[in-house]
Amino acid sequence: MVEKVLEPNKERLFGIIGRTLDHSFSPAYFQEKFQKEGIQARYRTFPISSIDCVPELLIAHPSLCGLNVTTPYKEQVIPYLNQLTKAAEVIGAVNCVQFFQDTLIGHNTDWIGFSDSLYPLLQVHHRSALVLGNGGASKAVQYALSQLNLKYHTVSATPGKADWLYSELNSEIIQAHTIIINTTVLGTLGNGTPAIPCSALTPNHLLYDLVYNPATTDFLAQGMARGARIKNGLEMLHIQAEAAWTIWNQ
Repeated sequence: MVEKVLEPNKERLFGIIGRTLDHSFSPAYFQEKFQKEGIQARYRTFPISSIDCVPELLIAHPSLCGLNVTTPYKEQVIPYLNQLTKAAEVIGAVNCVQFFQDTLIGHNTDWIGFSDSLYPLLQVHHRSALVLGNGGASKAVQYALSQLNLKYHTVSATPGKADWLYSELNSEIIQAHTIIINTTVLGTLGNGTPAIPCSALTPNHLLYDLVYNPATTDFLAQGMARGARIKNGLEMLHIQAEAAWTIWNQ
């Protein structure tokens, strides 16, 4: 645990920690928000090579009022926090840190962003989901699916980490899961695509990709070519960011 005491009369500073932040959505989003709404605050990126850098970061920036957390630290950051919300504890991953007096509180707003952006797309035949990946983002998606009373199974490239390996997927599994969610980084900037049997996709499928750059990944394009409904992760990012802002201003 780390104690964080804010110095009085300091400019409000917010930021994001992660390993590679060159293409992070958050800085531009929040700086534009601050400018449009006349908010006296700054938002910075804090690329760190190890989660062990967190205590030093907090000491170096006493005006910090809130942090976002991204890959690969959503799970690793937990021991450095004083408290977790119920959702963050169940999910086992944190993407938003609230600074409340001398307490660092871990939240997960990813599940809110995913749930609120998925729900309007659901139709009666969308009853079972296939979640690709098993990292922190996957855990948030799984929690959201459970809150929406949707059944799901998971897929991983690592044996023993999910219900199925990618190599075990077949047409029957794909057709039995009319919601397929990519929670991995595959497809970011056009790099790679999840190895699923796309020929089994149908117009009844809903494909959701947490990747938003490019807007239409190869994963989504494969579904669109077969008549499936598609959605990228940009709206999810907007919703989770606004949820974080609400938390930081409680």
